[in-house]
Amino acid sequence: MQTAAPRRDCRRFTRIIALALALTLLAASGLATAAGAICSAHSPAHRVALVELYSSEGCNSCPPADNWLSQWKNSGAAQSIVPLALHVDYWNSLGWTDRFSQHRFTERQQTLTDLAGGHTIYTPEIFVSGRELRSWSQRDSFQSRVGKVVAEPAQANVALELKGQAPGAFNVAAQFTSKAADTAGQLDAYLAVYENSLSSQVGAGENSGATLHHERVVRQWIGPVPLVAGSAQIRRDIRIQDTAADANVNAPADRFGVVAFVENAATGEVLQAAELAACP
Repeated sequence: MQTAAPRRDCRRFTRIIALALALTLLAASGLATAAGAICSAHSPAHRVALVELYSSEGCNSCPPADNWLSQWKNSGAAQSIVPLALHVDYWNSLGWTDRFSQHRFTERQQTLTDLAGGHTIYTPEIFVSGRELRSWSQRDSFQSRVGKVVAEPAQANVALELKGQAPGAFNVAAQFTSKAADTAGQLDAYLAVYENSLSSQVGAGENSGATLHHERVVRQWIGPVPLVAGSAQIRRDIRIQDTAADANVNAPADRFGVVAFVENAATGEVLQAAELAACP
């Protein structure tokens, strides 16, 4: 009986040491909950597939696409998939105004279509690394496109750092560098702030009476910022109350995040992308 207590103390001591080590590693990674927490991310050596969904709450064929995109809300990075939902505004005059819509997203959709030699834009429409994929709903087709992108070496690097500031605010610093010796066309840097866990009760239009749920909705869009001598930098102070759909500064930190990418302005091809959720 006298030997049992020392063994329990030993096990307890071991657990304490393990817990302390885990907390130390957590803090070092920038994931610990603390004021002024810093977290960072860097793009890998291979290309990452930026998946852009062009959607609208006024379109009754869009909710299935919104649901499809949401499967990569948290796990996309592990599969080298970075998802974004961009709500366009050309449905707004047909019965329901989408509060997440921005005209710049309509313009971007049209630009990508024009660069590919197309003419018509529509919803839902999917672009993978700047190239339209009409067969996105076919699992094999989507995986094949992503696989081809990921198999290529990255032509650019993207580094992200987020630092918590006052409640409901953070600073983002994004660094972009080109790895290509010579690139045909200007390279541009972009930064998008997204919001998760959004919902709307639609009162008119094709989705009248429905409650729609959205993930990865782009709320702020910064760019294009040209790469000069092969590099560019974007720094911004982000206030969640300026971004949040419900101005809820007490929303969980992982409700928000940023995506940064490098694009060839002449072709619309996305050379590399990185993402980072807001520090908790």
